[in-house]
Amino acid sequence: MEFAYFDAAATTPVCPEAAQAALEVMTGTFGNPSARYALGSAAAQRLQADRSCIASVLGCGLEELVFTSCGTEGDNWAVRAAAALGARRGRHIITTAIEHAAVLEPLRALEQEGWCVTRLKPDRTGHISVEAVQAALRPETVLVSMMLVNNELGTIQPVAKAVQAVKAYDRQILFHTDAVQGFLKIPFTPAELGVDLLTLSGHKIGAPKGIGVQYIRSGLSLPPFILGGGQEGGSRSGTEPTAQIAALAAACRAWKADYPARLAACKETALHALTQIHGLEVITSGDVPHICTVSLPGYPSEMLVRALGDRGVYVSAGSACHRGKPSHVFAALGLPKRNLMGALRISFSPQTTQNEIARLCTALREIMQERVPMK
Repeated sequence: MEFAYFDAAATTPVCPEAAQAALEVMTGTFGNPSARYALGSAAAQRLQADRSCIASVLGCGLEELVFTSCGTEGDNWAVRAAAALGARRGRHIITTAIEHAAVLEPLRALEQEGWCVTRLKPDRTGHISVEAVQAALRPETVLVSMMLVNNELGTIQPVAKAVQAVKAYDRQILFHTDAVQGFLKIPFTPAELGVDLLTLSGHKIGAPKGIGVQYIRSGLSLPPFILGGGQEGGSRSGTEPTAQIAALAAACRAWKADYPARLAACKETALHALTQIHGLEVITSGDVPHICTVSLPGYPSEMLVRALGDRGVYVSAGSACHRGKPSHVFAALGLPKRNLMGALRISFSPQTTQNEIARLCTALREIMQERVPMK
C-alpha cells in the first residue's frame, strides 16, 4: 500500500545500511563481547569500531559515550542521576514547559519527593530566553535541563548561551540537553554546547528502535543506571546490544551531508503548498529543517489525524508519546483555543517526495470539504 509519511520526528524507517549491519552482527559476529574466546573477541572488536564511529560523528571521546535503549531512558537517567549527585547542595531544578515527557515525568516524580522544579514558559514562537534561565537560578539549583530542539515545534533553544549563563552563576550546576531531534539535522557537538549530559536516540535517523546514546562529560561520574556485570564502564551493566549499535553506526555513516538541505527544501515546498489552503495557519515553520507545525482552526487535530490516516497520509497531533492526549507543548504557546484544537505537526525525512506533499494537501482539502468546522 502506498502512503505519504510526514511523521519522521516520531520515527523513521530503518535504512538499508543499518538493517544490513544489524543482520551481519546477528548472524556473524554474534558473540558476547565479554566472552574470552575468539567469537567474543570479534564481537568486542566490532563493538569498539562502531563505538568509535558514533563517538566521531558526535564529536566526543569514547569514554564519554554510553549506549542506552532509547532517548527516554537517557533523559530519565540524566535527571535522576544529576538530582542524586546534587542533593546535598540543593533540591532545585530548572527545565522548560515544552520538554519531552521523558524529562517532565521524572521531574514530576522528584517533586513528589520534595524537590522544587521551575518550568520556564516559551514565547509565542516557541523559544525560551537565556534571561529566563538566568532569572530562575538559585543558590540551591543543581540541574538545568533544556532540550536542544523541540520535538513538536522544531524550535532550536539557546542551549550554548544558557550553559554559559548557568556556569557563570555556578559551575557546579549540571546542564543536560535532550538533543534527540537535533542529531545530524543541525551541527553541534557536546563540547561546543558546553553541556555535561546529552541524550540521543537512534530511530530518528534511520537506526532501529531500541538504541540510544548518552553523552557524559569526561570527569563527571554519574550513579550507575543499571548494576551488574560492569559493561559500559560500569555505568550501565548488561550485555551490549551489539546489533543495534552496529545499525546505529551504519545509519550515521549513511546520513549524507546534503540531507539537511534536502529536508529544508522539502519543508519550504510543503509550507508554500499548505499555505494555499484557505483557513490553514502556520503555528511555526520551525528552526530545524525537518519540522513545522500548522493548524486548521475548528477542525479537531485527532479527527484530522484519523481522517488523513484513512487516506494513507500520516501526520501527528504532536509527540507520539502523548497517546492522544492534548499537547502540553502547543498549550504552552498560549494559542487561541481554535488554533490549539487544530494543531498538526508535520515532519519530513530525506525520502519525502513532491508527490507525498501533493497528497497531503489534497487530503486536507477533501476533509475540509466533507466536514463542517467547529465554532
